[in-house]
Amino acid sequence: MLTLLFILAANVFSTLISVSLAAVLSFRLLSGVVDKMVSLSVGVLLATALTNLLPEALGSDIEPVTLGWVLTGGILGFFILEKLTLIHHTHHHEGDAHHHAHGHDAREAGRGAWPILVGDAFHNFGDGVVIAAAFLLEPRAGILTACAVFAHEVPHEIGDFMILLNAGFGRGRAFAFMLVSGASAVVGGVSGYFLLESSRVLIPYALLMAAASFVYIALSDLLPEMMRRKSLRQSLPEVALVLLGVAIAGLIAVLVRGG
Repeated sequence: MLTLLFILAANVFSTLISVSLAAVLSFRLLSGVVDKMVSLSVGVLLATALTNLLPEALGSDIEPVTLGWVLTGGILGFFILEKLTLIHHTHHHEGDAHHHAHGHDAREAGRGAWPILVGDAFHNFGDGVVIAAAFLLEPRAGILTACAVFAHEVPHEIGDFMILLNAGFGRGRAFAFMLVSGASAVVGGVSGYFLLESSRVLIPYALLMAAASFVYIALSDLLPEMMRRKSLRQSLPEVALVLLGVAIAGLIAVLVRGG
């Protein structure tokens, strides 16, 4: 029972602190450059999905072909979900070059925020299971794993906050939904504690679903919006910020793995 309390505390701490820190950075320091941070988040999301989540899933005992089908199914699943519930959406914010009635841009872009929240929930659930497994092996390993989760969650959450703000979410609403999404880590931690063996098998699938969501939202929503800007003066900073996002994700991965 003491181990369960440690697992719960680690997941609650990691979620609250990472979301709160990301909110402070996003709201107080970055809220005036939302458009630039969207470009940054593209690099962070793609690099995280393809160089972190996907390799971890491929390192399991599951056949790579099976994992490939799961990833394909995840991407198609988010596409179908969007078609069934959203019909159509764009990703831009009020005051850009598109000429619509006031409020139209925020309403349209706001619908595109839901896949990222769903993907975060899958990802956070997987983090919770991983933390639980580590604590059940050794308390020290659990603490180190929780710190690693916190380290790689902060840049993800900042990118997600920027997406939600750009989609028309108010600060309070964005913070509340990020907390709800982050709460799935606690659910994952409890599930991992009581159903460790079966949860070990499910971890690669949860990671793949998170990767599918990040790839889908970056390629179907964020990059197409950036491609609409034609001038070299606008394009170069966007490309630089995408590459910076990739570099940030890579640096965090190196730090988490101890170099």
